[in-house]
Amino acid sequence: MKAAVVTDFGKAPAYGDFRDPVAGEGETIVRVHAAPLSPIVKALASGKHYTSGAQAGFVPGVDGVGTDPEGRRVYFLFPKAPFGSMGELALVSDEMIVAIPDEISNVRAAAVATGGLASWVALTRRAPLQPGATVLVNGATGAAGGMAVQIARHFGAHRVIAVGRNKTTLDRLDVESRIALDDRADEALRAEFDRGVDVVLDFLWGEPAARVIAAATINRGARNGEPRVRYVQLGTAAGDEISIRGDAFRSSGLELIGSGIGSVAIRELLAGARELLSETNSAGFNASVTTLPLMAVADAWTGPSDIRYILSPAGRTH
Repeated sequence: MKAAVVTDFGKAPAYGDFRDPVAGEGETIVRVHAAPLSPIVKALASGKHYTSGAQAGFVPGVDGVGTDPEGRRVYFLFPKAPFGSMGELALVSDEMIVAIPDEISNVRAAAVATGGLASWVALTRRAPLQPGATVLVNGATGAAGGMAVQIARHFGAHRVIAVGRNKTTLDRLDVESRIALDDRADEALRAEFDRGVDVVLDFLWGEPAARVIAAATINRGARNGEPRVRYVQLGTAAGDEISIRGDAFRSSGLELIGSGIGSVAIRELLAGARELLSETNSAGFNASVTTLPLMAVADAWTGPSDIRYILSPAGRTH
């Protein structure tokens, strides 16, 4: 089959030939129609993600949309190595497949599931959202952050605060408050936490997270107790590490939790994907993506980091 192949950690995959997968018991071969190029895919292919394998020589891609042997259109998650989603065929455990509603195109299903699964699981499993709550999205101008805004609204958030660097994208978001990560962000963040924030969805970590946490914790310590703030860590686009003062936790209502592979059972991730796709049409979820053929994988890999790409191995995207 034709596939994108990682032959060396840290380099863009090369388009070429790769052996066909052979299904064993409990496995399905999916003919791929849409394979998202998401940050985790690049991290795994660089060898830097905490779930990366030890050796190169594999097809990247952690999820995708395709057709199973019975002709059903399906979304699949975590194909079995070395046969990732960026090939014409992917090898998938039978338990990692979700049927796609007929009214949703392949590209839309792939884009919504890839961009929205993290926040859907976070707001249903890790920090269930109550109607009327206030949600702050750190990294709202990215693909996952944009989906987080939609999903928070879907679950009844009364106020959504969007934090990000791209002012043009911030202006387009349907939110009550927009905070650009510039020199005036600290004051604006502090004002929002003074007003009240229930849940933070953080896709950035690094320096932006340090600023958000400082705004949520510095000079707190009310005698009657501080309100609860659940800070959900979802991604590290801006850095892997930050420094946090211990008294930031003692003097505030901040609760730092993670949501992802390990903190959430795989079966719950799959259940979340099923729920998200079933609600996509009625909720109007959508995510902007650029679609390229698989043979252009190198261009997509090294292209602008603020653009989400969907690769189309089988030439079917709709």
